[in-house]
Amino acid sequence: MKTYSEAGVDIDRGERFVQFIKSIRSPAVDPGIGGFSAALPVESLGFRNPVLMTTTDGTGTKLLVAKKLGRFDTIGIDLVAMNVNDLLVCGARPVVFLDYIACGRIDETRLHEVMRGIVRGCELAGCSLGGGETAEMPDLYGADDFDLAGFAVGLAEKDSLLPRKAEIRAGDLVLGIPSSGIHSNGLSLARKVIPESETGAWEQMLIPTRIYAGEMKALVQSGRVLAAAHITGGGLFGNLQRVIPAALRPRFTFDWTVPPIFSRIQSAGGVTDEEMRAVFNLGIGITLVAHPSDAPVLRDAAAREGFPLLDVGVLEASTGTGAG
Repeated sequence: MKTYSEAGVDIDRGERFVQFIKSIRSPAVDPGIGGFSAALPVESLGFRNPVLMTTTDGTGTKLLVAKKLGRFDTIGIDLVAMNVNDLLVCGARPVVFLDYIACGRIDETRLHEVMRGIVRGCELAGCSLGGGETAEMPDLYGADDFDLAGFAVGLAEKDSLLPRKAEIRAGDLVLGIPSSGIHSNGLSLARKVIPESETGAWEQMLIPTRIYAGEMKALVQSGRVLAAAHITGGGLFGNLQRVIPAALRPRFTFDWTVPPIFSRIQSAGGVTDEEMRAVFNLGIGITLVAHPSDAPVLRDAAAREGFPLLDVGVLEASTGTGAG
């Protein structure tokens, strides 16, 4: 008679992985991990009129960058970041994160690194790791293959949700918080144009996505942010357009300092400016919209917290080009 183990699924190995997660010493690890669901004590979080918000995302082909370099200690940060940053730009506070790991075989050494990164991401986001699922499916994935998906839950005060589209008008400023690099989008293009021999460039591609919890808290608390966008696939224009009125469009200056990885991608692949701007964040991880009169308050808030807030553009009537 065939056994589950002979079919390629090792229950004991999966249970050891769960026990490893429970053993990680961090306030971000929910002590209830291992059960069938996670409980969230909403009343203790101090919200008056809370709205529940959810996101889901993955890390895409950045996993292949980690695999090439043999480093899996930061990809979990990317997984958390891609989810919680989407909550933050809506004015929400991330409170719980869940992960899903699908693989052909549980490689405990590698997945331990991934999980440590996930826990670190939760610490940076100020949320808890509520649980997850690890699925070993040898008939669907190769023995060395795995994929990650994340799910985040946040809470926001109903009257503090972003965007506030009714208040946005032509002439409002577009401000930007710098990214840490390529983040987790555009890697399918980047991997194809950067030679594998350029280890330094590949290491730049692996720099984890920045988590903007502290920055967004400082700025949103001022009450001067009208809209915010997490810059992922679709670049600056495509993402900001989602949170402003259809009659307006952003015109970006593109005069800020761009991390060197983007210049290398463009030169290695002969990529046009138009394509670069449609695919990558180009050094801006979050964009925000504010009235010109409110910008000094936001700049002061950023300065107090020790991060730069850049002037990156302006909103104009939709007859504009958007290119700057």
